[in-house]
Amino acid sequence: MKLLHFADAHIDMANYGRHDPLSGMPLRVLDFLKSLDAIVDAAVDEKVDLVIFAGDAYKDRSPGPTFQREWGRRIMRLSKAGIRTLLLVGNHDLSPALGRAHAIQEFETLEIPYVTVLAKPACILADELGLPAQVLALPWVSRSGLMAALGISAAEPEQLLASIENRLTDLVQGWLAKVDPSLPVILAAHASIEGALYGSERTVMLGSDLILPASLVRDPRLDYVALGHIHKPQDLNRNAHPPVIYPGSIERVDFGEASDDKYFIVADVEKGNAAVQWRELSGIRPFLDYAVRLESSENITETLKASLPEQKDIEGAIVRLTIDYPREWEPLLDEGALRDYARAAFEFHLVKRPQLESRIRLSADQTASSLSPLVLLEQYWLATKTDADEIESLQKLAASILVDEEEMENEAGD
Repeated sequence: MKLLHFADAHIDMANYGRHDPLSGMPLRVLDFLKSLDAIVDAAVDEKVDLVIFAGDAYKDRSPGPTFQREWGRRIMRLSKAGIRTLLLVGNHDLSPALGRAHAIQEFETLEIPYVTVLAKPACILADELGLPAQVLALPWVSRSGLMAALGISAAEPEQLLASIENRLTDLVQGWLAKVDPSLPVILAAHASIEGALYGSERTVMLGSDLILPASLVRDPRLDYVALGHIHKPQDLNRNAHPPVIYPGSIERVDFGEASDDKYFIVADVEKGNAAVQWRELSGIRPFLDYAVRLESSENITETLKASLPEQKDIEGAIVRLTIDYPREWEPLLDEGALRDYARAAFEFHLVKRPQLESRIRLSADQTASSLSPLVLLEQYWLATKTDADEIESLQKLAASILVDEEEMENEAGD
């Protein structure tokens, strides 16, 4: 069976740039739609048997009618081609309020042929799917929705998340016990998985997000795991069975994805084996990110221009230049000259970070090496005259990060 898997379309993510004079839509939306067209074209041209969209069609649950029209046109192409299509509801598609419609509700309400919207956990057996395969679906469900559906009462956040994770694990294990063992089993989920990386290579860690255990998705009874939610492309079970794949978002959403290529997946799936093809999306708009710390007040404008690529190399790109400099040099910055230099860019963001010189003064009987990181950090906040309430919240955040780092180091040591 040939499967196409993609996720995190976010087609109305128009954070930057101008509008197209013909369609009236933001040019950034057209970037996302171009990638979506390439994915739908591949599904139709290659006559795939099943398309799984693993959640987040839009940036939020209230997309504009124009964006709903454009998304609908692409999904209807799959329907008219007779391609079985499963649309998982993602966290951006879902309202936090119980009883409210989600962003892709119309496909469920209108009962579009060959298209199934999955807003609740479901086990789809071969007869219902109409294909020689079975799909276990875990769309994103709000915490309140999970509590209501699973009969869980409010508790401490950590206990609540642990309880929900255990219930979902038991649910999947129950499904695996009843599926036909002779047919391939696909798990589709919009969720964070333990050990996944996102954004700028940061490991997903236990916290306020619901995180499913890696052992659940690496179960050898599964033949392919189609994930959405994390925008960084990755296989969490590389060179092993089953493939556990986040294809990533279909376009760069922000500068955290500046270095990420963008993909969708085509996989030939059979019992005990999945041959995976990473299909790179072409024409993805570049995000170029540069940072400069000025060390001299001489020739500042030329120094900053030199930190950017040649003008021909930034044409059509979204560019960000972050400058750190002493506050007294502010009058020397020629922002107009920099913007003129970067005029060929699709969008140019200049981030100015003037610095005040602050010295941390320790008492005579103290040395920096004798103090803990938290104490040194508190000294820094005091030296920079940070508000007392903000210091308290920042110290709590720093303490939680340090504790998590210690736990990770201890686990690595074990």
